[in-house]
Amino acid sequence: MKTKKWKWAYLCLFLLFNIVIQIVGAAFTASSLSTWYPTLEKASWNPPGWVFGPVWTLLYFLIAIAGWLIYIKPPSEIRTKALTIYWIQLVVNGLWSYLFFYLRSPFLGLCDILILLVLIGWAMYIFWPLSRPATIIFAPYFLWTLYAATLNGAIWILNSRPFG
Repeated sequence: MKTKKWKWAYLCLFLLFNIVIQIVGAAFTASSLSTWYPTLEKASWNPPGWVFGPVWTLLYFLIAIAGWLIYIKPPSEIRTKALTIYWIQLVVNGLWSYLFFYLRSPFLGLCDILILLVLIGWAMYIFWPLSRPATIIFAPYFLWTLYAATLNGAIWILNSRPFG
């Protein structure tokens, strides 16, 4: 059993890892945010750009807490599986900014975000018997990612050129 002091240290590590993913994603995003992205046609339900930063900051905070809630559970095969999916989905999450913004590929971004949705759903399924709070905390992340997938899909469709 982990001591109370170490439990909080591990929470700080989970927060740190999520902050790093957010910073790396922001670095990839910055390359296109003021040049390429404004030129794209977007869905009518696309929110103003300033919404994304605060929403993702809150979501990364919640993602960290959910991962930590799983981590502090006693070691088991299901905990190991849950943490493995947790880390994979976090990497896939960070990869989206690289694919969509840095490579300027709405199609690759859409492929990534659809995989991410499956991973988040799978994580929630595996989290449930371990920690219902972790599962519930992941729900806004899943819903926002689903919304983001519709935005990404709309951008891909609205900006696709069938022959060029």
